[in-house]
Amino acid sequence: MDKVIVGIDVSKDKLDICLLPAGDLFEVARTAAGLSELIDRLKPLSVDLVAIEATGGFETIASASLASAGLPVVIVNPAQIRHFARALGKHAKTDPIDAMVIARFAQATKPEVRPLDDEATQLLSALVTRRRQIIEMIVAETHRERTVADKRLKKSMARLKAALERELSDVDSNIDKQIRLSPLWRDKEILLSSVPGVGPVTARTLIADLPELGRLSPKQIAALAGLAPYTQQSGKWRGRSFTSGGRSSVRTALFLAAMAAIRYNPVLAAFRNRLLEAGKAPKVAIIAMARKLLTILNAMIRENKPWQPKNA
Repeated sequence: MDKVIVGIDVSKDKLDICLLPAGDLFEVARTAAGLSELIDRLKPLSVDLVAIEATGGFETIASASLASAGLPVVIVNPAQIRHFARALGKHAKTDPIDAMVIARFAQATKPEVRPLDDEATQLLSALVTRRRQIIEMIVAETHRERTVADKRLKKSMARLKAALERELSDVDSNIDKQIRLSPLWRDKEILLSSVPGVGPVTARTLIADLPELGRLSPKQIAALAGLAPYTQQSGKWRGRSFTSGGRSSVRTALFLAAMAAIRYNPVLAAFRNRLLEAGKAPKVAIIAMARKLLTILNAMIRENKPWQPKNA
Protein backbone atom coordinates (compact mmCIF):
# COMPACT_ATOMS: atom_id res chain seq x y z
CA MET A 1 0.00 0.00 0.00
CA ASP A 2 1.28 3.47 -0.92
CA LYS A 3 2.40 5.67 1.96
CA VAL A 4 -0.16 8.41 2.55
CA ILE A 5 0.75 12.06 3.15
CA VAL A 6 -1.95 14.10 4.86
CA GLY A 7 -2.20 17.89 4.61
CA ILE A 8 -4.59 19.69 6.97
CA ASP A 9 -5.68 23.32 6.77
CA VAL A 10 -7.20 24.43 10.08
CA SER A 11 -9.78 27.17 10.49
CA LYS A 12 -11.98 28.18 13.40
CA ASP A 13 -14.85 25.82 12.58
CA LYS A 14 -13.47 23.07 10.34
CA LEU A 15 -10.50 21.12 9.05
CA ASP A 16 -9.85 20.73 5.31
CA ILE A 17 -7.90 17.57 4.52
CA CYS A 18 -5.95 16.44 1.45
CA LEU A 19 -4.63 12.89 1.06
CA LEU A 20 -1.71 12.22 -1.30
CA PRO A 21 -0.96 10.50 -3.61
CA ALA A 22 -4.66 9.91 -4.30
CA GLY A 23 -5.52 13.61 -4.09
CA ASP A 24 -8.70 13.02 -2.04
CA LEU A 25 -10.18 16.19 -0.51
CA PHE A 26 -12.70 16.31 2.32
CA GLU A 27 -13.53 18.29 5.46
CA VAL A 28 -14.58 17.62 9.05
CA ALA A 29 -15.81 19.90 11.82
CA ARG A 30 -13.20 21.16 14.31
CA THR A 31 -15.03 19.41 17.14
CA ALA A 32 -14.48 16.25 19.17
CA ALA A 33 -16.86 14.38 16.84
CA GLY A 34 -15.13 15.73 13.73
CA LEU A 35 -11.67 14.78 15.04
CA SER A 36 -12.89 11.29 15.93
CA GLU A 37 -14.26 10.94 12.40
CA LEU A 38 -10.90 12.04 10.95
CA ILE A 39 -8.92 9.64 13.15
CA ASP A 40 -11.22 6.74 12.21
CA ARG A 41 -10.66 7.57 8.52
CA LEU A 42 -6.87 7.85 8.81
CA LYS A 43 -6.09 4.93 11.13
CA PRO A 44 -6.69 2.16 8.53
CA LEU A 45 -4.41 3.93 6.04
CA SER A 46 -0.64 3.62 5.85
CA VAL A 47 -0.06 7.23 6.96
CA ASP A 48 3.56 8.37 6.61
CA LEU A 49 3.06 11.98 7.74
CA VAL A 50 0.30 14.34 8.86
CA ALA A 51 1.22 18.00 8.25
CA ILE A 52 -0.81 20.73 9.94
CA GLU A 53 -0.19 24.43 9.31
CA ALA A 54 0.27 26.55 12.46
CA THR A 55 -2.85 28.74 12.59
CA GLY A 56 -2.90 30.99 15.63
CA GLY A 57 -3.51 28.17 18.11
CA PHE A 58 -6.46 26.59 16.25
CA GLU A 59 -4.17 23.69 15.31
CA THR A 60 -3.35 22.71 18.92
CA ILE A 61 -6.35 20.50 19.69
CA ALA A 62 -6.26 18.86 16.25
CA SER A 63 -2.53 18.06 16.43
CA ALA A 64 -2.76 16.77 20.01
CA SER A 65 -5.75 14.55 19.15
CA LEU A 66 -4.08 13.05 16.08
CA ALA A 67 -0.75 12.54 17.86
CA SER A 68 -2.43 10.85 20.83
CA ALA A 69 -4.04 8.47 18.31
CA GLY A 70 -0.55 7.39 17.25
CA LEU A 71 -0.42 9.34 13.97
CA PRO A 72 2.89 11.00 12.91
CA VAL A 73 2.04 14.70 13.23
CA VAL A 74 4.22 17.68 12.36
CA ILE A 75 3.35 21.39 12.62
CA VAL A 76 4.57 23.31 9.55
CA ASN A 77 5.53 26.96 9.26
CA PRO A 78 2.84 29.03 7.44
CA ALA A 79 5.47 31.31 5.86
CA GLN A 80 7.13 28.29 4.24
CA ILE A 81 3.75 27.09 2.97
CA ARG A 82 3.06 30.48 1.34
CA HIS A 83 6.47 30.48 -0.39
CA PHE A 84 5.90 26.89 -1.55
CA ALA A 85 2.45 27.80 -2.92
CA ARG A 86 3.95 30.68 -4.93
CA ALA A 87 6.63 28.32 -6.28
CA LEU A 88 3.85 25.99 -7.44
CA GLY A 89 2.03 28.89 -9.07
CA LYS A 90 -0.95 28.53 -6.72
CA HIS A 91 -2.18 32.12 -6.47
CA ALA A 92 -5.79 31.24 -5.63
CA LYS A 93 -6.39 30.70 -1.92
CA THR A 94 -9.16 28.47 -0.64
CA ASP A 95 -9.12 26.03 2.26
CA PRO A 96 -9.06 22.89 0.02
CA ILE A 97 -6.23 24.39 -2.07
CA ASP A 98 -4.32 25.23 1.13
CA ALA A 99 -4.73 21.64 2.35
CA MET A 100 -3.38 20.34 -0.97
CA VAL A 101 -0.39 22.72 -0.83
CA ILE A 102 0.39 21.64 2.75
CA ALA A 103 0.28 17.98 1.70
CA ARG A 104 2.54 18.60 -1.31
CA PHE A 105 4.95 20.62 0.86
CA ALA A 106 5.17 17.71 3.34
CA GLN A 107 5.60 15.23 0.48
CA ALA A 108 8.45 17.27 -1.02
CA THR A 109 10.33 18.29 2.15
CA LYS A 110 9.59 15.39 4.56
CA PRO A 111 9.75 17.56 7.74
CA GLU A 112 10.97 15.73 10.81
CA VAL A 113 8.27 14.48 13.17
CA ARG A 114 8.99 15.48 16.77
CA PRO A 115 6.98 14.46 19.84
CA LEU A 116 4.41 17.07 20.88
CA ASP A 117 4.95 18.88 24.15
CA ASP A 118 3.34 17.31 27.17
CA GLU A 119 0.42 19.02 28.90
CA ALA A 120 2.60 20.77 31.49
CA THR A 121 4.93 22.22 28.85
CA GLN A 122 1.97 23.45 26.82
CA LEU A 123 0.62 25.18 29.95
CA LEU A 124 3.97 26.85 30.58
CA SER A 125 4.07 27.99 26.95
CA ALA A 126 0.55 29.43 27.27
CA LEU A 127 1.52 31.28 30.47
CA VAL A 128 4.64 32.75 28.85
CA THR A 129 2.55 33.85 25.86
CA ARG A 130 -0.05 35.42 28.15
CA ARG A 131 2.68 37.27 30.04
CA ARG A 132 3.94 38.75 26.78
CA GLN A 133 0.40 39.80 25.79
CA ILE A 134 -0.19 41.56 29.13
CA ILE A 135 3.09 43.45 28.85
CA GLU A 136 2.12 44.58 25.34
CA MET A 137 -1.20 45.89 26.71
CA ILE A 138 0.55 47.74 29.54
CA VAL A 139 2.94 49.37 27.05
CA ALA A 140 0.02 50.34 24.78
CA GLU A 141 -1.86 51.97 27.68
CA THR A 142 1.29 53.83 28.72
CA HIS A 143 1.63 55.27 25.21
CA ARG A 144 -2.05 56.28 25.15
CA GLU A 145 -1.72 57.94 28.54
CA ARG A 146 0.93 60.27 27.15
CA THR A 147 -1.37 61.50 24.37
CA VAL A 148 -4.39 62.57 26.48
CA ALA A 149 -4.83 65.56 28.76
CA ASP A 150 -8.27 64.84 30.26
CA LYS A 151 -7.93 63.76 33.90
CA ARG A 152 -10.87 61.35 33.70
CA LEU A 153 -9.29 59.49 30.79
CA LYS A 154 -5.95 59.40 32.58
CA LYS A 155 -7.64 57.89 35.66
CA SER A 156 -9.34 55.27 33.48
CA MET A 157 -6.01 54.33 31.93
CA ALA A 158 -4.33 54.22 35.34
CA ARG A 159 -7.01 51.84 36.64
CA LEU A 160 -6.61 49.56 33.63
CA LYS A 161 -2.81 49.57 33.97
CA ALA A 162 -3.12 48.68 37.66
CA ALA A 163 -5.44 45.79 36.79
CA LEU A 164 -3.04 44.57 34.08
CA GLU A 165 -0.10 44.78 36.49
CA ARG A 166 -2.03 42.64 38.99
CA GLU A 167 -2.69 40.12 36.22
CA LEU A 168 1.00 40.18 35.29
CA SER A 169 1.96 39.45 38.88
CA ASP A 170 -0.51 36.57 38.97
CA VAL A 171 0.84 35.10 35.72
CA ASP A 172 4.42 35.42 37.03
CA SER A 173 3.39 33.54 40.18
CA ASN A 174 1.85 30.77 38.07
CA ILE A 175 5.00 30.53 35.94
CA ASP A 176 7.14 30.27 39.10
CA LYS A 177 4.82 27.54 40.39
CA GLN A 178 5.07 25.57 37.13
CA ILE A 179 8.86 25.82 37.14
CA ARG A 180 9.07 24.68 40.77
CA LEU A 181 6.78 21.72 40.09
CA SER A 182 9.20 20.23 37.55
CA PRO A 183 12.74 19.36 38.71
CA LEU A 184 13.76 19.05 35.04
CA TRP A 185 12.58 22.58 34.21
CA ARG A 186 14.16 23.95 37.37
CA ASP A 187 17.50 22.40 36.44
CA LYS A 188 17.19 23.77 32.88
CA GLU A 189 16.39 27.25 34.18
CA ILE A 190 19.43 27.17 36.48
CA LEU A 191 21.64 26.07 33.57
CA LEU A 192 20.33 28.70 31.14
CA SER A 193 20.39 31.51 33.72
CA SER A 194 24.06 30.79 34.47
CA VAL A 195 24.90 32.68 31.26
CA PRO A 196 25.41 36.41 31.98
CA GLY A 197 22.65 38.27 30.14
CA VAL A 198 20.12 35.42 30.28
CA GLY A 199 17.45 36.19 32.87
CA PRO A 200 14.45 34.19 34.11
CA VAL A 201 12.11 35.47 31.36
CA THR A 202 14.50 34.41 28.57
CA ALA A 203 15.18 31.06 30.23
CA ARG A 204 11.47 30.30 30.71
CA THR A 205 10.62 31.39 27.17
CA LEU A 206 13.20 28.95 25.82
CA ILE A 207 11.96 26.13 28.07
CA ALA A 208 8.34 26.74 27.03
CA ASP A 209 8.67 27.66 23.35
CA LEU A 210 11.84 25.82 22.29
CA PRO A 211 11.60 22.30 23.80
CA GLU A 212 13.98 21.06 21.06
CA LEU A 213 16.86 22.96 22.75
CA GLY A 214 19.75 20.56 23.31
CA ARG A 215 18.44 17.97 20.83
CA LEU A 216 19.29 19.61 17.48
CA SER A 217 22.44 20.69 15.66
CA PRO A 218 23.52 24.37 15.79
CA LYS A 219 22.17 24.98 12.25
CA GLN A 220 18.85 23.28 12.98
CA ILE A 221 18.23 25.14 16.25
CA ALA A 222 19.16 28.47 14.62
CA ALA A 223 16.70 27.81 11.79
CA LEU A 224 13.97 26.90 14.28
CA ALA A 225 14.46 30.22 16.08
CA GLY A 226 14.59 32.20 12.83
CA LEU A 227 18.27 33.12 13.30
CA ALA A 228 19.79 31.14 10.42
CA PRO A 229 21.10 33.44 7.66
CA TYR A 230 19.80 32.89 4.12
CA THR A 231 22.00 34.04 1.25
CA GLN A 232 20.72 35.73 -1.92
CA GLN A 233 22.96 34.83 -4.85
CA SER A 234 22.61 34.51 -8.61
CA GLY A 235 25.62 34.02 -10.87
CA LYS A 236 28.27 36.57 -9.86
CA TRP A 237 25.72 38.71 -8.04
CA ARG A 238 25.60 38.19 -4.30
CA GLY A 239 23.03 40.00 -2.17
CA ARG A 240 22.77 40.41 1.56
CA SER A 241 22.12 37.46 3.81
CA PHE A 242 18.98 37.73 5.90
CA THR A 243 17.05 35.88 8.59
CA SER A 244 13.42 34.89 8.23
CA GLY A 245 10.66 32.82 9.83
CA GLY A 246 11.13 30.84 12.98
CA ARG A 247 9.53 31.29 16.40
CA SER A 248 9.16 35.00 17.02
CA SER A 249 8.84 34.70 20.82
CA VAL A 250 12.15 32.81 21.01
CA ARG A 251 13.88 35.22 18.63
CA THR A 252 12.68 38.26 20.60
CA ALA A 253 13.85 36.75 23.89
CA LEU A 254 17.30 36.02 22.43
CA PHE A 255 17.62 39.55 21.01
CA LEU A 256 16.86 41.02 24.43
CA ALA A 257 19.36 38.66 26.06
CA ALA A 258 21.98 39.65 23.47
CA MET A 259 21.37 43.33 24.27
CA ALA A 260 21.84 42.60 27.98
CA ALA A 261 24.98 40.57 27.20
CA ILE A 262 26.64 43.69 25.75
CA ARG A 263 26.84 45.00 29.34
CA TYR A 264 27.05 41.83 31.39
CA ASN A 265 28.78 39.16 29.29
CA PRO A 266 32.42 40.00 28.40
CA VAL A 267 32.75 37.00 26.06
CA LEU A 268 29.75 37.91 23.90
CA ALA A 269 30.53 41.63 24.13
CA ALA A 270 34.03 40.95 22.77
CA PHE A 271 32.50 38.86 19.96
CA ARG A 272 30.23 41.81 19.05
CA ASN A 273 33.15 44.26 19.14
CA ARG A 274 35.14 42.10 16.73
CA LEU A 275 32.22 42.12 14.30
CA LEU A 276 31.86 45.90 14.54
CA GLU A 277 35.60 46.36 13.98
CA ALA A 278 35.29 44.15 10.89
CA GLY A 279 32.73 46.60 9.49
CA LYS A 280 29.50 44.76 10.33
CA ALA A 281 26.41 46.88 10.96
CA PRO A 282 25.25 47.06 14.62
CA LYS A 283 22.01 45.21 13.82
CA VAL A 284 23.91 42.43 12.05
CA ALA A 285 26.22 42.14 15.06
CA ILE A 286 23.25 41.77 17.44
CA ILE A 287 21.72 39.04 15.25
CA ALA A 288 25.07 37.23 15.21
CA MET A 289 25.29 37.58 19.01
CA ALA A 290 21.80 36.13 19.44
CA ARG A 291 22.69 33.20 17.16
CA LYS A 292 25.96 32.54 19.01
CA LEU A 293 24.14 32.75 22.35
CA LEU A 294 21.57 30.21 21.14
CA THR A 295 24.35 27.87 19.97
CA ILE A 296 26.00 28.10 23.40
CA LEU A 297 22.71 27.45 25.23
CA ASN A 298 21.96 24.50 22.94
CA ALA A 299 25.34 22.94 23.77
CA MET A 300 24.91 23.61 27.51
CA ILE A 301 21.56 21.80 27.62
CA ARG A 302 22.89 18.93 25.50
CA GLU A 303 25.97 18.47 27.71
CA ASN A 304 24.15 19.43 30.93
CA LYS A 305 26.95 21.85 31.85
CA PRO A 306 26.64 25.44 33.13
CA TRP A 307 28.19 28.53 31.54
CA GLN A 308 31.98 28.36 31.21
CA PRO A 309 33.55 31.45 29.57
CA LYS A 310 36.64 29.57 28.38
CA ASN A 311 34.49 27.04 26.45
CA ALA A 312 32.18 29.68 24.98
